[in-house]
Amino acid sequence: MSDQYVLDLREIDEGQVAVAGGKGAQLGALSRIEGVHVPGGFCVTTDAFRRIMAEAPSIVDELDRLSRVGPDDREAIRALSARIRRAIEATAVPGDIAASITDALARLGDQAACAVRSSATAEDLPTASFAGQQNTYLNVVGTSEILRRISQCWASLFTERVVTYRRRNGIDDRAVHMAVVVQRMVLPHAAGILFTADPVTGNRKVATVDAGYGLGEALVSGLVNPDVFTVRDGEVVAKTIAAKQRAVHALPGGGTRVVTIDAQRRDQPALTDAQVVRLVQLGRRIEAHFGCPQDIEWCLVDDGFRIVQSRPITTLFPVPETDDQDNHVYVSVGHQQMMTDPMKPLGLSMWQLTAMAPMHEAGGRLFVDVTRRLASPASRAGLLDVLGRGDPLVRDALETVLDRGDFVPTLPEAGPGGPPAGGAPAPIETDPALVTELIERSRASVAALKRDIRTKSGPALFDFLLEAFVEHKRVLGDPLSIQVIMAGMEATWWLNDKLREWLGEKNAADTLTLSAPGNITSEMGLELLDVADVIRPHPRVVAFLEGVEDEDFLDDLAELPGGSEARDAIEAYLDRYGMRCAGEIDITRPRWSERPSTLVPAILDNVRNFEPGVARRRFEQGRQAARKKEQEVLELLRALPDGDRKADETKRMIARVRTFIGYREYPKYGIISRYFVYKQALLEEAERLVRAGVLAEREDVFYLTFQEFHDAVRSKRVDDRLIRQRKEAFRAYQALTPPRVLTSDGEAVNGAYRRDDGPDGALVGLAVSAGTAEGRARVVLDMAQADLRTGDILVTAYTDPSWSPLFVGIAGLVTEVGGLMTHGAVIAREYGLPAVVGVDQATRRIRDGQRIRVHGNDGYVEILP
Repeated sequence: MSDQYVLDLREIDEGQVAVAGGKGAQLGALSRIEGVHVPGGFCVTTDAFRRIMAEAPSIVDELDRLSRVGPDDREAIRALSARIRRAIEATAVPGDIAASITDALARLGDQAACAVRSSATAEDLPTASFAGQQNTYLNVVGTSEILRRISQCWASLFTERVVTYRRRNGIDDRAVHMAVVVQRMVLPHAAGILFTADPVTGNRKVATVDAGYGLGEALVSGLVNPDVFTVRDGEVVAKTIAAKQRAVHALPGGGTRVVTIDAQRRDQPALTDAQVVRLVQLGRRIEAHFGCPQDIEWCLVDDGFRIVQSRPITTLFPVPETDDQDNHVYVSVGHQQMMTDPMKPLGLSMWQLTAMAPMHEAGGRLFVDVTRRLASPASRAGLLDVLGRGDPLVRDALETVLDRGDFVPTLPEAGPGGPPAGGAPAPIETDPALVTELIERSRASVAALKRDIRTKSGPALFDFLLEAFVEHKRVLGDPLSIQVIMAGMEATWWLNDKLREWLGEKNAADTLTLSAPGNITSEMGLELLDVADVIRPHPRVVAFLEGVEDEDFLDDLAELPGGSEARDAIEAYLDRYGMRCAGEIDITRPRWSERPSTLVPAILDNVRNFEPGVARRRFEQGRQAARKKEQEVLELLRALPDGDRKADETKRMIARVRTFIGYREYPKYGIISRYFVYKQALLEEAERLVRAGVLAEREDVFYLTFQEFHDAVRSKRVDDRLIRQRKEAFRAYQALTPPRVLTSDGEAVNGAYRRDDGPDGALVGLAVSAGTAEGRARVVLDMAQADLRTGDILVTAYTDPSWSPLFVGIAGLVTEVGGLMTHGAVIAREYGLPAVVGVDQATRRIRDGQRIRVHGNDGYVEILP
């Protein structure tokens, strides 16, 4: 039957998306799987759609206009898309295409009832599902009516909803074409949806079946609630039988109607348990063929299942690959590092090569396998304690998995064993010289790296970098560095625990650590205030910065009165902090030195919102507040029984925390300083590959792993198709939200606070910095787009160190991700900002501009009327 415009479904496979669209390619592939029955039919190819578009030249002009419209201009999208649809529907189907369709319909049977279904080339793909976004017509009878419905399917490529969805997924309207599937109509006893993985939890070993009477349209449209069956290991383990009062049936002459179900059948299951299990087995066969979990539309006809669609479940978070069948429990690295966005392959592999623990990739994120530490009673308690202090939701998620009893096996105790060789390290003295020594070591290591890398290029650079990564990990794992970090954290915990026990004070360490010396991240925020002090007296410089649109603005500054001083101040700041950026653990992210315009909004906010000299005043105010708090605490303690001892211990711990807590931020600064050196050398190699014609553009290397980049430099060859696939995968990963904890079954576990001490309607989170703040919420997802005023409360997904310059002007902080010792929490305490982190979906539940109250002592946020 094959011709240019019509293909039998059995002639199509999943590789022919460009010809048959996503749905047509999937149905063609389904029809080739042994034991899977697909209703017979054919596909009107995308060539026919192109002919139609060519027959109406006005459509090209409308598409050009549409390409210039932003995704949020709903009125323009609505008007233009409606004109395009009308033009398509008004265009007659060319005679040769109509003849091919008529011949194909004759083979299905004269006056056969058909389903006519759109099949776009960007539909039902592994990385984006357009489920339900284009048209389907059921029980269509007669050639003229089927041709009319085919035209409407072509036009449905340009509904307002579909055009907006494409814009938001980075898909060009002109790059998408429409095929149309025409299938013999089946009249089922029951129909519904099968998910071969749990669509809510992501568990790949659990399947769910939704079932109702009659055509599946009743479920898809929400007309009835379905029966829901849960299947695991070939057994129905749970089911909910709905009262199914209505169903959709086909009419003999075409079309459908809603019918009322007999009272005695309403509460009966639409499928027997045996049928459900058989359907899931069929689904597993389909899943195995396509290689990923599927969302399958099915019909039951005479006790046999017909499959009318199967598409990937695009919302599931991927599972790390392993070489065994054992159970594994993974903890998100991004939630610890305050960067939950996806990373590009070069960024992932570089972090894996320089990290202190083995890490596994999934969905563009990194995870640590904690299964063995959870399985051993000796290490389990310590792991839960450390992770729980940082982020209680991670602890709760791990305990949720452990409470099941059978997922993580308990390993036998290792026996008494004794202390490690050499014994435990001796406790360190509270000596500021230790911090000074560590910082000098780190600086010397970075200076040596900069010196030695200058002469390296080609394959020799990669060999050098592998040696540099060993030094990187040596610095990171310096025992003294770890002791100093732990000493600061343990002193913080001691003060919070003891002062709560003795004085009933919550989070007393927050005030006691204000303006602690040597915190490189808080200094970064304060020094940007100094940059603003240089710029503020020069109105022409301020006006120039307000219009900055490119990255060459520093060269033009010197021509303005005061511009040389402004440029020198910004460049001096970049010399010290230019290696930083949002998401800085991904080496592929643009650094401030590469994109200095990122800092301009923060500088201008500082110019507007502050008086000269505020950085020094604020630091001194924090130091005085900490000193006053210390005196108050010691005085209260001395009035208690055994008060002198308690006061002396507390005084020592306050000195210890103020000596060491600032260093907590320095190792990350050292890592990112080294990363920028690595990146500059690697980009020079990328430039050489571009000049040699190996790469189309320099940033393409970001989609190669470190080893693949190395191989490309040696061989002077790159797989362009691999880079395209990686770019598509990265775009898909951006739509996914990584879980705090992930199991090898694919289950995403995010934990819960399990507390109800906040007022009704409050958003619960983790209290990380004391105090209460009330003000206007500013929901900011991109630091470069921030527009903050004094007294605003910053609401965002996460804050890594690069966000610190924004902290100087805000009144409070709310984030979706974070823990007690993560960067945002540490700097919030340093600046005295009330902060609540780990607030689920805060950027969606709080609207920009709403007034909110942040309770930094008790860990919740109120949305005010």
